[in-house]
Amino acid sequence: MKRNLWLSLWLRTALAVAVVAVAALLLPRWGAWILVPLALAAASWVAWAVSRAVERGLRTLKPDVRKPHAEMPFEEFEELAAALDAEAAQQTRLFETTAEGQRKLEVLLDSMQDLVVAVDAAGRISWTNEPMRKLMSSSSGSVRIGQALVQTIREPEVLACVRIALEERTVAEREAVGFNTGRTYAVSAAPIAEGGAVVVLRDITRLEQMERTQKEFVANVSHELRTPLTSIMGYVELLIDDAHADAEMPAQTREFFDAILKNAQRMGRLTEDLLVMAKVDSGEQKMNPVPTRVPALLQEAVSAASGLLKDDARLEIAAMVDAEVMADTDAMMQVLSNLIENALNYGRGTHGSLVVMAAESVAGPPAMVKFSVRDFGAGIASEHRDRIFERFYRADKARSRESGGTGLGLSIAKHLVEFHGGSIWVESELGRGSRFCFTLPLASVRENTLPAEENASYN
Repeated sequence: MKRNLWLSLWLRTALAVAVVAVAALLLPRWGAWILVPLALAAASWVAWAVSRAVERGLRTLKPDVRKPHAEMPFEEFEELAAALDAEAAQQTRLFETTAEGQRKLEVLLDSMQDLVVAVDAAGRISWTNEPMRKLMSSSSGSVRIGQALVQTIREPEVLACVRIALEERTVAEREAVGFNTGRTYAVSAAPIAEGGAVVVLRDITRLEQMERTQKEFVANVSHELRTPLTSIMGYVELLIDDAHADAEMPAQTREFFDAILKNAQRMGRLTEDLLVMAKVDSGEQKMNPVPTRVPALLQEAVSAASGLLKDDARLEIAAMVDAEVMADTDAMMQVLSNLIENALNYGRGTHGSLVVMAAESVAGPPAMVKFSVRDFGAGIASEHRDRIFERFYRADKARSRESGGTGLGLSIAKHLVEFHGGSIWVESELGRGSRFCFTLPLASVRENTLPAEENASYN
């Protein structure tokens, strides 16, 4: 605006001077007196032009309020400034909200019983909650933000979980890790978006003590029950033999003896299962896997289960591979016996019980042999399949009480199979039966096929 104003003034002044000069050249003979009015007129005109230019410039700088809002200068800058002020206020509120949320989160984490520590991508401590600070201050002296986690926590299993979370970006867990403070913690390390990881330690010391006490109690009770139960069953069997020999003994007495023997045997099975589970938990269950032929393993299982077959029950071997697996024979007999007994008890249909066993090779690596025990009963609902291998869990409680099941057979089978390096699972469809499968590592496979008489049915 200033440039335009001065340019206008300069042009008008130059024009006035030019008019006076031309007049002086054209009218020399009139004398210098005539130049005076001309100069006064030119000066007046220049003054008038200057005043008009200044007035317009002032109106531009100070706009008329009577003009429309769209014609006011700098209005777009005022709108931009207002928008920037609003954005700044919103960012301030957002920052305050975030800070308040962070303070609440820290208070929440500090009030937790679990220990929480966050590390960056280099494994340096970036944040800890109050329980973690107390634990570390009592064991290692202090916890400083920015120091390496290994300087504060030296338990290898915890550091291994953190390494997996940082390098592999997956969640790593350990069920029980003992600290030098005498406490036991369940460890979980999970990656976070910034490239670090968060580690949560849950104190399970009391739970471990309770489980250990419970296991010891079960083991002791089972040992104490086995001796009197053996005596009861022995004496009842003698009484039953006498009852059958004595024709004058009432039939009701024989019925009572049979009921006593049946329930004593049921308690004996429960006691044996509890003892096996106690040995598995304590590590006392000694197993020695050796190369074992699959046909011999299945045939021995069939022979062992022959006493469970009733008039309307059948046990068949559909197919089996001629191979050798790494197995402890006694342990696998227990697994197969539990699966067969379950299939006979829960797989009963309208035409009796049919149990079909099979063994087939599974391509590796590693090379395995899959064993299966199938029944054609009512099947297992989907909500029970994930829990079917838990201790004392029963999908059909009514039939379990009727058949005398302990609820430990499948759990024992799971432990024994996993000890051998295999896995166990169930496939089932309601109304069409169930198939329990497990795998064992393959020792060797023979190319020759089985003789026809080995692949037979057993009744």
